Parts: sequence; C-alpha cells; structure tokens
Amino acid sequence: MSYLFTSESVSEGHPDKISDQISDAIIDHFLAFDPNSKVACETLVTTGQVVLAGEVKSNTYLDVQKIARDVINRIGYTKSEYMFDGSSCGVLSAIHEQSPDINQGVDRSDPEEQGAGDQGMMFGYATNETDNYIPLGLDLSHRLLRELAVLRRENDQIKYLRPDSKAQVTIQYGDDHTPEKINTIVVSTQHDDFADEAAMLRKIKKDIIEILIPRVKAQLPPSLQQLFTDDIIYHINPTGKFVIGGPHGDTGLTGRKIIVDTYGGKGAHGGGAFSGKDPSKVDRSAAYATRHIAKNLVAAGVANEVLVQVSYAIGVAKPMGLFVNTYGTSKVSLSDGEIAKRVEALFDMRPFAIENRLKLRNPIYEETAAYGHMGRESEVVTKTFFSPDKASITLDVELFTWEKLDQVAAIKQAFGLS
Repeated sequence: MSYLFTSESVSEGHPDKISDQISDAIIDHFLAFDPNSKVACETLVTTGQVVLAGEVKSNTYLDVQKIARDVINRIGYTKSEYMFDGSSCGVLSAIHEQSPDINQGVDRSDPEEQGAGDQGMMFGYATNETDNYIPLGLDLSHRLLRELAVLRRENDQIKYLRPDSKAQVTIQYGDDHTPEKINTIVVSTQHDDFADEAAMLRKIKKDIIEILIPRVKAQLPPSLQQLFTDDIIYHINPTGKFVIGGPHGDTGLTGRKIIVDTYGGKGAHGGGAFSGKDPSKVDRSAAYATRHIAKNLVAAGVANEVLVQVSYAIGVAKPMGLFVNTYGTSKVSLSDGEIAKRVEALFDMRPFAIENRLKLRNPIYEETAAYGHMGRESEVVTKTFFSPDKASITLDVELFTWEKLDQVAAIKQAFGLS
C-alpha cells in the first residue's frame, strides 16, 4: 500500500537561517586569515538585535559586527519597516577565548593524531530517488525556496516578496519505496502589506502556482516532472496574512534547523548542528564525511539507499565504530556489516584525515548555511575577505567537496562492481 512522507525547508531569510549564515560567515573569515582557527560561534537574532557568543582560538582579529551586518544586508533585510535591517540593528559580541581544557584534547604534536573535538555519533545518508541523491521531498522544498528568493531579487514578476519563507512537500511512495506523485505542497511567504487581505491571498496563491511552480518544475528531469499532477493539494500562506516575519516575528538561533540541513527526516541524525563550528568539530566534519561515503556507495551501485554512522570520543582520533545500513537494497552479496568493514578500509575517518580529504580548512561554510548542506553542487569559487586593518585576502576555494562522486571507481573495485 502506498504511503506519504513529508520534508520541509526554510529560506535564507528565516530567523534561524539568518543566525546560521552569520555564524558560518564568521567561521569563513577566521579560516581565511588563519586556517588553523578553532571556532564555535552561536548567533541569536531578534527584533533589531543580534547577539554573538562563542569561543575562538585564532591568530587573527575580525570585525564581527561588520560581518554580521553584511550577511543581513545580503539576505535582503535592508528596510527599517522589517524591524530588522543590517544597517541599523544592534550587534553585541560576547565571543571569548577557547577553553584550553578543550583544546588540549584536539591538538597533538602529530597532526594525524588530532583528537575529535567532541564525542557523539554522526550520520550520512543517500538515496537514488533524485540525481543529487537526497530525498525528493527535501529536494523540492529547497528548490521552491531558492527559486522564490530568485523571484524576490528579480522584483519583476512578483514584487511584494519579503525574505522570510518556508516550504513543505509531501510525496506519495509506492510499496517499492519509489515516488509515485506529489501529494501536497505548502508554501508560506512573507510579503508586503495589502489593503485587501482576501485579494492578497488570491494573488499570492495564483503567483506561487502559476509562476513559482512551473519554474521549479522546469529544473527537473522528465521522470520527476510527471509527478506534478493536477491533483496536488496546495496550501499557500494557510494562516493568511504574513507581513510580520523574520527576526521581528520570531527569534532565531544557530543550529535549530538540523533536519532541514541534512535529509528532511529520512536516514538519521546524531543531534549535532553544523553552522558556527570549525571542522575540528566532528559534528560537522564527520557528518560531511559520512554523506560523502553514502553518496558514493549509492552512485557506485552498492545499494539504492544507504545510511552510514560513525562515532567518536572527545580527544580520540580513531572512531569508536562505523555502521552501514542499506535498508535491504544492497546489490552486492555481502551483509551490511561486511560492507562496513570494506568502507572502513577505504576511508580514513580520523578527524585530520577527513579535514584533508574534503579540504575543510578553507572558508567554504557560509554557502552551506541555507538550502541544505547536502545535495549541492561542488564548484570552485573565488572569495575575498577583508580584515579590520583593511588587509584583504582572495582565495579560490572548492565548495561542497563532500558531494563529489570521486570515490565511485575505488568503491566499484573494492566491491567487484563493473
């Protein structure tokens, strides 16, 4: 019997995502000027106010207030009527030096024996139901909001959009766990005020269905386009008026959208957030590494769906263990435990090895902080950073290295796949 599964996303203008982007922009600036920086940075945003807190060990000094304001303005909070804008909001910094007790458990005389920055378990997941190996409902939710942001910046076809928005997509799956159709699409978008609320609701719903949905649909392969049927249930701004939004409507905090950031509720999650953490924190680096493994396993044909878990003790380099679950979709004549043993032989999961393999000590994190850390395109971009003394540094960095399918050949050889 068919079943329904739902995933959601939130836009770059959502209060929690503003916080994530500020925290990760600060991480990027520290890493740009001192790649060995150790940073844990939390951000709170509310009406007219930003609060920064955390711990840092670095040889550089930054104007964190300016970094926060630049992020807020880039997102689109540039008008005083939003009750939160980058030029006028207050920014309070309570960032201080990292505890030496924590640092002694991470740094080692032999860099290869760098200890994990914390205990815990991290998960990576991949499925072949989309070309980017993430669940379809999550992929569509991200696409809806990315395209809505494009429409907002174009300010052409839709002129009333404000930065805060959310989307949710429910997929109907068959008994074989393949998508059959899109059941429901929910979009809630902040907007300018309208004199006539009923007319406002009609216009927003019409624009979402007739402008946004076709633009998203056109991005997809034909096999997924056919899932858009006339039977889709739409809930567009279902509560009605949504003028008050962003940090004025809801306080935002770093690290509150961990399911949006990963797999939309599929697979599993170890509980640790990503944004605001340098790559010595395995909450982040090991989650990327397990995603890299899972995606390459599925792409190599080992299974249609894969979950990979790794676990650590704080200050210890060698993982406690590595687990693989193929959900009964394995295409090789090995148990999941045997698959895990071969994966362990292929991938060095010590923190230092992960950092080097995925090039994680580069300023690559602000781009991850909205629309998901997984399922993105790996690409090389040029980024320029400025310090308070007007010095600048320009770097070519590779984004989303954990999304590369660069281990498929090695996996096929290890598993005897052609």
